Amino acid sequence: MGRASGFEFPQRGGDIVITHHGRKAATLRGDAAARFLEDVEQSDPQQVMARVTGNYKRGNERLARKHPRNR
Repeated sequence: MGRASGFEFPQRGGDIVITHHGRKAATLRGDAAARFLEDVEQSDPQQVMARVTGNYKRGNERLARKHPRNR
């Protein structure tokens, strides 16, 4: 599986804006922002941001391609 990349998280005041290749992907405020900062310190920041934004592979892409509505 590929490695997540292209994410950044500039902090603006108390908010954290997660961007992916320069485009805004999510904004975190309050408790969510605090939990995010803790997770980033303990783990790979790129993976944490991919998980928070929902921008990661789920493993079902190959199955979905074979579904009748996608033919």
